[in-house]
Amino acid sequence: MISAVHSMTTDAGLGEISLAYDARPAAEVVREYLAETLRMIEQYDGFDVLAHVDYPLRYWPAAVPFDEGAFEEEFRAVLRALAHSGKALEINTKVPLGPRILRWWHGEGGEAVTFGSDAHEAAVLGRGFPEAVAMAEACGFRPGPTAWGAWVRGD
Repeated sequence: MISAVHSMTTDAGLGEISLAYDARPAAEVVREYLAETLRMIEQYDGFDVLAHVDYPLRYWPAAVPFDEGAFEEEFRAVLRALAHSGKALEINTKVPLGPRILRWWHGEGGEAVTFGSDAHEAAVLGRGFPEAVAMAEACGFRPGPTAWGAWVRGD
């Protein structure tokens, strides 16, 4: 089972993360999202794969320079908790997961990754998979003997 955080508290109540950027500084939106993702991992065990760890980055304001390194501590806390829970991380190819985040996942002890294209229509099913596979291999993951097709640490 896959789980992800897709909403957060906005000035109008609970809403889509993209709407939070309208009323809050971009960095605050990402930090709040990662804090909520961490709470989900710590409080809910009914999933095997965390999807969209970078979901708010899809909506990052174009006018604001982005540096994922500014959020390293928060991403690593989420990834560490996920690794300790024995779950896998999804590499979603709709807005490709940055290799830096995938290296942090490996560094925090992450054991497995899965792949998803977030395709909501057949024409884009599997888009970006060759690039995602190459990135996973470069970050130390290999095809593994898992029941649900995850790739595992190659070291």
